[in-house]
Amino acid sequence: MAEELKINKVEVRQLRLEDYKELAQSFKRVYADKDVFWTYEQIKKLTEIFPEGQVVTVVDNKIVGCALSLIVNYDMVKGDHTYAKVTGNETFNTHNPNGNILYGIEVFIHPDYRGLRLARRMYDYRKELCETLNLKAIMFGGRIPNYYKYADQGMRPREYINKVKSRDIYDPVLTFQLSNDFHVRRIITNYLPNDEESKHYATLLQWDNIYYQPKPEVTDKKNSVRVGLVQWQMRPYKDLDVLFEQIEFFVDAVSDYQSDFILFPEYFNAPLMAKYNHLGEAESIRALAQYTEEIRERFIKLAISYNINIITGSMPSLSDNKLKNVGFLCRRDGSYEMYEKIHITPDEIKSWGLSGGDRIQVFETDCARIGVLICYDVEFPELSRILADQDMQILFVPFLTDTQNGYSRVRVCAQARAIENECFVAIAGSVGNLPRVHNMDIQYAQSAVFTPCDFQFPTDGKRAEATPNTEMILVSDVDLDLLTELHTYGNVRNLRDRRLDLYDLKTKK
Repeated sequence: MAEELKINKVEVRQLRLEDYKELAQSFKRVYADKDVFWTYEQIKKLTEIFPEGQVVTVVDNKIVGCALSLIVNYDMVKGDHTYAKVTGNETFNTHNPNGNILYGIEVFIHPDYRGLRLARRMYDYRKELCETLNLKAIMFGGRIPNYYKYADQGMRPREYINKVKSRDIYDPVLTFQLSNDFHVRRIITNYLPNDEESKHYATLLQWDNIYYQPKPEVTDKKNSVRVGLVQWQMRPYKDLDVLFEQIEFFVDAVSDYQSDFILFPEYFNAPLMAKYNHLGEAESIRALAQYTEEIRERFIKLAISYNINIITGSMPSLSDNKLKNVGFLCRRDGSYEMYEKIHITPDEIKSWGLSGGDRIQVFETDCARIGVLICYDVEFPELSRILADQDMQILFVPFLTDTQNGYSRVRVCAQARAIENECFVAIAGSVGNLPRVHNMDIQYAQSAVFTPCDFQFPTDGKRAEATPNTEMILVSDVDLDLLTELHTYGNVRNLRDRRLDLYDLKTKK
């Protein structure tokens, strides 16, 4: 077909959102489990978060090819990983502008235009982009679609790859990549669970940028991260100034230990509701919500002053007449982001009329990729699994429970999340009582840091525990390198060994 084409002009340019209709009519996805195309929302997000990484090939004003990519950290993709993990289940929340790897997630050429080396032009564009952005390398998982022809003969993937390298076997994907100066870094399994032609294998391909200049080491993430948890005593506070005297005391104490994070509990500011106890329960918590914006601003100042990342626990927030349970990650550089409680307990709905949020994301910090789930949310394993697919390393869980059985639900589920998602989990709650605040009578807590259960970690998966029902701080170090080791060499590998050919998990937003 290519021989019959008369071509006047070929151009490689950035993908624009208005191109979507033409793309959707012409192409099917290569890296997909089903014969579908990218959705409009996915293309929109890619062009927003990394416009220069999305390109199209245009022949005589017709789009005939497309290449999509993200920027990720090398540590995320240097070992075994899946397409779902590196794309955050195709949410692209894994994109990190401060990363050092240009990761290819799609390349396709219209069948009528294959054989014209048009894909090579997009690869050349990627190489130039990699050099311009001073990225370490281009990487991606490559299919080996002709492998099925030889697998039944007992040929192992490594032998197949070697024969493709020596030109004894032709593979339409691998042969092309090798001819474009990519080398096979390793063999990975279950990269695309439904890729029967490749027998569930893939090659991790890499092109090295010889002009790459490593960033100064001071910008690199720490391997050992110190977390501080506040087991907060509920007591009367007459106003916000008095409340923050106690908050600053804990921030000061935890930062003195050179901690990277401090975690406060859920509804730590509930004592301020005593002023509104003459109102009904729903009215009093809405009155409490008026403090949230100022609380956030004060936390940001403390994060800067004490050089520590603060996870503010949670507090009520009223917006558009909708009451939510929210908290903030206040980074020590002065930036902040909000997280929301997704699942609302029956009591929160009945007493306060709370609504669930819809933000599920991993947050990038200067020392780790973190997730935050508020109390009840940790009892839903889907949420933490979505975060794990976005390469979460530490999960923080601010909670408030009144009885020991309520606490046990949070604790046991949090420990399970550490095992199944191969991450660290830190939980912090409140103790004591508030006799003058409706629906906040008593609290029970034992704050803790949990780990996966393997030889690199404590045998019982408990890194550190606070004394039950006592106001105190708990400071503990977690080693992120141990997670990397676990993902590849663990006695069991819960993330890698999932049967993604049988089941999958994706967000709808």
